[in-house]
Amino acid sequence: QVRVMESGGDFVQAGGSPRLSCAASGNIFEIRDWGWYRQLPGSQRDLVATITRSGGTNYADSVKGRFTISKDDAKRTLYLQMNSLKPEDSAVYFCYARMLPRGMGMMMDDYWGQGTQVTVSS
Repeated sequence: QVRVMESGGDFVQAGGSPRLSCAASGNIFEIRDWGWYRQLPGSQRDLVATITRSGGTNYADSVKGRFTISKDDAKRTLYLQMNSLKPEDSAVYFCYARMLPRGMGMMMDDYWGQGTQVTVSS
């Protein structure tokens, strides 16, 4: 079974700089794309940042210049460096990966972590 699991969420003060991690595990043939999404209370799940297999990145306007997405292909791990946090950044952050499991007849599919809570206090 393949999966992704995020970690690093916590209570932080405004202006803090935590880093989230997301580890992919299982019998994976290929990871095509990665992304971070977040869900604010009463809102839909929104894109935060994405990174392609080749390293191209994209950011939501609300985090551009403050957050940095990166990955370590050898470790199959995704990161989100969060700087200058604001209270409005408080949300459940989800890791996403589009992956192809190794095995006969397997198809590329989207995988989501369970989410990690980031709470930013004033």
